[in-house]
Amino acid sequence: MDVVVVNPQIPHNTGCIARLCAATGNALHLVEPLGFSLEDRYLKRAGLDYWPMVELAVHANWDAACDALAQRSQRPLGERLRLFTARGGAQLFEAAFESDDVLVFGCESDGLPASLLEAHAGRRVYVPVKRGVRSLNLANVACLAVYTAMVRSGAPLPDNDGSYEAHPLANEDIWPLSRLRRNANEVGE
Repeated sequence: MDVVVVNPQIPHNTGCIARLCAATGNALHLVEPLGFSLEDRYLKRAGLDYWPMVELAVHANWDAACDALAQRSQRPLGERLRLFTARGGAQLFEAAFESDDVLVFGCESDGLPASLLEAHAGRRVYVPVKRGVRSLNLANVACLAVYTAMVRSGAPLPDNDGSYEAHPLANEDIWPLSRLRRNANEVGE
C-alpha cells in the first residue's frame, strides 16, 4: 500500500504520517509544493528516530506521482486510488480495499483538488464525523485509514508482540531529506 499526501502544509502532520509509514511498512509519497522544507526541525521531530525506516518519495506534481505509482503494481492506477475527503464518497468502514491501493490525502487547509476528486469521484472515501465538525486532523485520518485499509484488504499487519527493539540507525542523526527518493524522470536525468 502506498500513502500519498498532496501539497502538505504542516510539517508536524507529515512527520506523524512518516512515522505511521515506518510503523506499517508503507511507502510515503509527497506531492509538491510542500509547505515546509524536508530539513524542517518540526518534521524531523514528529518522525522521531524512525526516518531510517521511511521509504520517502517526493514528486514534482500529481502527474509525476501518478507515473511513479503506476509502476508499483500490475493493477491500473485508477483502480488503486482511494481519495480521502471530508466531502462524500464511501464511508471508510464500509469501503473495500486491496493490498496495493494508493491512499491519497490532501493538504490540511484545502483537502484534495476538486479536479482530482471529480476525475475519480467513485474512488472517494470519508471518515464519518458528527454534524458541525468540519474535518479531522490529517495525521489522525491517515492513521485511521491506513490501518483500516490494511485490515480490510487482508494486508499483513506488522509482526510485533508489543516489544520494542530500536532500529540499528535509530541513534544516528538522520533527517527526512536524506531519505528522499526522486523519480529520475522528475529531475531530468
